[in-house]
Amino acid sequence: MSRPAAFIDRDGTIIAEKVYLSDPEGVELIPGAAEALRTLRDAGLLLVVVTNQAGIAQGLYTTEDYDAVAARLTEILAEHGVVVDATYFCPHHPDWTGTCDCRKPGTGMYRRAADALDIDMARSFYIGDKISDVEPGITFGGHGILVRTGYGAELEPEVPEGVRVVDDLRGASGVIIDGMEDSQVGS
Repeated sequence: MSRPAAFIDRDGTIIAEKVYLSDPEGVELIPGAAEALRTLRDAGLLLVVVTNQAGIAQGLYTTEDYDAVAARLTEILAEHGVVVDATYFCPHHPDWTGTCDCRKPGTGMYRRAADALDIDMARSFYIGDKISDVEPGITFGGHGILVRTGYGAELEPEVPEGVRVVDDLRGASGVIIDGMEDSQVGS
């Protein structure tokens, strides 16, 4: 039976925004992010990180650099008792590599995760600090949540109708858990 997921952007949502992060030593969790992820996992959601990594296409860092940063994040989250079910990244940028189906707000990464993990996309949550992070939620009939960390505060005026805005990932987990409890009360 399909399960809902929390699709979560990495930079500016889970970790502090550092433009074109390529050094694992620069990985810094946003306060409360690990606890929020653990809360979502404990509530039965799959955790899927989805991240655009245009710096690879631009030659600013390599796939190996990305992998080292991703490994460091996995290590830090594990120290906090958090395991992510899957991570997907897009190494493309239309100006350097042409169009692709995976660059957010494209749905390629989400569709691959749905196929691999049997995810109910309409019951899932799409969380990030950019409009492109939450737009797939609209596409799939799910729930978009913009966080004010990273670039979110400056993009808040552009948020599409129906997308919630919260301070951070901890706020997003609270909204999700409250909504899940409300829906169970009515069943």
